[in-house]
Amino acid sequence: MYCVLQPLLAASLKKPNLNPGKFLLLTISSVLIAAAGYIINDYFDLNIDRVNKPNRLIVQKIISRRWTIFWHFFLSMAGVAIGFYLDFTTHVTLLGFSNLVCACLLFIYSMSLKKKLLSGNVVISVLTAWTVLVVAWCEARFFFNPGDVNIHKIFRITFLYTGFAFVISLIREAIKDMEDVEGDRKFGGKTMPILWGYNASKIYVAIWMVTLTLSILLLLIYMIQIRWWFSAVYCLFCIILPLFLIFRKLFSANTPVEYHKLSSMVKLVMFTGILSMIFFRIYS
Repeated sequence: MYCVLQPLLAASLKKPNLNPGKFLLLTISSVLIAAAGYIINDYFDLNIDRVNKPNRLIVQKIISRRWTIFWHFFLSMAGVAIGFYLDFTTHVTLLGFSNLVCACLLFIYSMSLKKKLLSGNVVISVLTAWTVLVVAWCEARFFFNPGDVNIHKIFRITFLYTGFAFVISLIREAIKDMEDVEGDRKFGGKTMPILWGYNASKIYVAIWMVTLTLSILLLLIYMIQIRWWFSAVYCLFCIILPLFLIFRKLFSANTPVEYHKLSSMVKLVMFTGILSMIFFRIYS
């Protein structure tokens, strides 16, 4: 919103569909639904977490199972309700429905899909990508009546970061599956490392990492051509080199602790990748 949509809309003397207060509500609704997803995931994963992370249990240790269910439904419904409120008070359409779909997918993921091959990983990656795409979706009225708004640039940047969020999430979810093999196998999980083995899972992750790194390298070359020097340096040291380091450590990792460190490093790249959006504000 701040780095892409506002500058491009302001250049055409347009105001965003969501004012700062309404955009805050959009953010809160996403956070509430994500929090509800984490809660229900901990509920269904209680036995698995007793094996994989016994020192980080929350359900039954801090919050009872009954209250866990209550907070899941309360936070989910609050996030969905905010979506419908924005539908009725702005030009946004179908946000309440999309929030409901997200909440349902998180429930189904925690109850069933998480233990299955690839389907759970894809669902989480799609939902992660949606948190980027939904911001542009809330300004969709400009897509159908753009006037002199640079819609093509909005599309390019939005789908650039949506794709980044999707792929980096696929990578992290696969690494998390390798970290959690012991508990998943004990309770009937059919995740990639259980069905395919560690080596095949690492090759799967490596293919996505190479694809992502090469794509970002092409963007780096383009940044150099248009003399975006600061963004090029940031991209090299804060995104590409960390990805290269993760790739190097991937094939030597063998323990849950090592996979957890890799997962944390991927989260850091998620963060630095999204932060790179600020350069569109700087150079706009």
